Amino acid sequence: MGNSCWELYCLEHGIKPDGIISSDASSGQTDSSFGTFFSETGSGKYVPRAIFVDLEPAVIDEIRTGTYRTRVHPEQLISGKEDAANNYARGHYTVGKEIIDSVVDRARKMVTTHLWRVFCISSSGCLTWPFWLLERLSVEYSKKSKLEFSVYPAPQVSTAVVEPYNSILTTHTTLEHSDCSFMVDNEAIYDICNRNLDIERPTYTNLNRLIGQIVSSVTASLRFNGALNVDLIEFQTNLVPYPRIHFPLTTYAPIISAEKAYHEQLSVPEITNACFEFSNQMVKCDPRRGKYMACCLLYRGDVVPKDVNAAIAAIKTRRSIQFVDWCPTGFKVGINYQPPTVVPGGDLAKVQRAVCMLSNTTAIAEAWARLDHKFDLMYAKRAFVHWYVGEGMEEGEFSEAREDLAALEKDYEEVGRDSADGGEYDEE
Repeated sequence: MGNSCWELYCLEHGIKPDGIISSDASSGQTDSSFGTFFSETGSGKYVPRAIFVDLEPAVIDEIRTGTYRTRVHPEQLISGKEDAANNYARGHYTVGKEIIDSVVDRARKMVTTHLWRVFCISSSGCLTWPFWLLERLSVEYSKKSKLEFSVYPAPQVSTAVVEPYNSILTTHTTLEHSDCSFMVDNEAIYDICNRNLDIERPTYTNLNRLIGQIVSSVTASLRFNGALNVDLIEFQTNLVPYPRIHFPLTTYAPIISAEKAYHEQLSVPEITNACFEFSNQMVKCDPRRGKYMACCLLYRGDVVPKDVNAAIAAIKTRRSIQFVDWCPTGFKVGINYQPPTVVPGGDLAKVQRAVCMLSNTTAIAEAWARLDHKFDLMYAKRAFVHWYVGEGMEEGEFSEAREDLAALEKDYEEVGRDSADGGEYDEE
């Protein structure tokens, strides 16, 4: 996922695989925006301000030997000798603990000037050690924003039997250390590739490049100019009503192949409406069963405020889209002039405008409830628990994590109530 994001960033900024900026792009770059995500070396090359980490070397080796191998500093590619074997306790207490010092040390060296914020891209079902990194970064950079892009277990598609355990335990331990977590699940993205892009058997490259477009849209305001540029702190302020309610649902439009794009208008109202369609969401949940607390619409490309205002006005008239009564306004808008870039030979059509919607909706609790139910089915029989206990974890941590997630479900239920139904949040 990280590699796909940086592949897209390099294309957007005109940086070639060897780290040299192309002559066409160099004239349009500004130091303030360009230096946010890239640093210039003594030889004039631009390298990502990023660290790629895995407990086992296979995935990192793909970067070490891939197209962009000369772009990344060797010390920014950190891998251990053995993976966590889908075992949260193994990643948390044993194998992961051995590697975290070198990761934090490298992060400290990279922060040579002013740290703006930290992005963590991970999979909560299988990757079991991001807690250590977020906890250490919280201590050292407590006032900086820490944002996660997390792939959560899909309803039907699974890569590991113990995904519910790992996800619940990881979410419990990172809940207090992350400021905002953007959720996606493989099944939702798989279906989008299948339906919108006519890819019969999507690979991880197809899925990751789609996620890359979302990450790019979220960070575009830091890298390019716009009519209504939204800093990440701004949309955090508007998206997160309470510290624990920080799991926005992500949607992107248009997701369309070149063949279909030829026959589509793809106007601002059309792509805005697409964001509220169940089929374009990155997580399997039905927003019609919940209420929106806030929506952040991040437009890029050929978009003007007049069209956006008209599109939002039309959205507000639809009865199927409900907002909580204590937050009736609901919309935060960002407009960036840079149109979306597509990877050559990729799946997405080249379009003039796109929008990424980050919405905080109570419907996301449906995903938590589904995950909690799967956890309960296994934990009732104490299935697979011995593997976790054998790595130094106490069984009580399972119950503690499950109670925390039950409280999270309850939090979503309470914020979705009308003010007349209950006064949990009234001032005393």
